[in-house]
Amino acid sequence: MFTGFLKPVSRCESCGADLSFAAATEGPAVFIILIVGFVIVGAAATVEGLFHPPPFVHLLLWLPSTVILSLLLLRPLKATMVALQYHNRAGEGRLDG
Repeated sequence: MFTGFLKPVSRCESCGADLSFAAATEGPAVFIILIVGFVIVGAAATVEGLFHPPPFVHLLLWLPSTVILSLLLLRPLKATMVALQYHNRAGEGRLDG
């Protein structure tokens, strides 16, 4: 479905569906911020409440975790957004008149 890490192909290799409509939007990034933020803040609060580690331990735990989790979710959420655009026939807004 992708030619690079996030750039969608123009045609599906399996069925030949036109995917050139797929916009390079920030939609997946917004959902990733919300999901990863919820997970990391919850985990950091739990660790702080149970163990009270020094601040550098939080940095060592949560900075790499945030980056890794964000990168792992980026492609699946981008694919989901392209699938939703295809299913709902999303396109640019047009003014009739």
